Amino acid sequence: MSLSEAEAFYEREASDRFLPTAYTRGPWDADSQHAGPPAALLGLAVEQRPGGRPDMRVARLTYEIMRPVPMRPLTVATRVLRAGRSVELVEVGLTPDGGEEVMRATVLLMKAVPGSVPEVSQGRQVPGPGAASPKAFFPVSWDHGYHTAMEVRFAAGSFLESGSATAWMRMRVPLVAGEEIMPLSRVLTAADSGNGVSAELDFHRYVFINTDLTVSLQRHPEGEWVCLDARTMVDGAGIGLAESALLDEKGLLGRSTQTLYVAARG
Repeated sequence: MSLSEAEAFYEREASDRFLPTAYTRGPWDADSQHAGPPAALLGLAVEQRPGGRPDMRVARLTYEIMRPVPMRPLTVATRVLRAGRSVELVEVGLTPDGGEEVMRATVLLMKAVPGSVPEVSQGRQVPGPGAASPKAFFPVSWDHGYHTAMEVRFAAGSFLESGSATAWMRMRVPLVAGEEIMPLSRVLTAADSGNGVSAELDFHRYVFINTDLTVSLQRHPEGEWVCLDARTMVDGAGIGLAESALLDEKGLLGRSTQTLYVAARG
């Protein structure tokens, strides 16, 4: 199957080995993946790891993005750092064929017991996807990529406007071919886009690359849509921070942050 014919972000070649498709390609470099799909792949590996307990739920993921994720086959490796009765800590890494590890995550899982405590939550405080509008993506030179695999609707702002933005995102294709999309995958495929939707600087003149991603979740999403209510701050020394409230149509479900390296192009 050619890259352009694939109907998912990845094809599974073995339990721990995945082939990226054209839908993983980011908007800036034809040889590199958008960080959203690899982040979701690492989250999926933690949920599907051998010996994982069904009563443990992912509560926080902290990613280190060491280098761009290439458009090459990827191997995922997990190891348990701590296995307690109520809390687990798992490390998961992503390595391309013929290369060094490119992304690593430390994942905190907590025991979930539905109905054991009173629920305290915030309702949705932004317009829903039905009230949001599709808007143009950054100019991209290739036909297939992350920009075509995700449906994006803006309730405020846009990719081509500077400043805070509220963007609803939905996966058009599964994360892994032939496999059901997991709720966690929906969040992680979208969460890395916070610095893009809320860019404060002209992307023609500046780069603002996130070197990490932290996602904290008090619950998993319901439904297909995930919202990033995002904003970016930049210091004149070249360090920035993008933060996003993560929502679904029910309400707030978590938050993500990205540390940014900011510099003039060229």
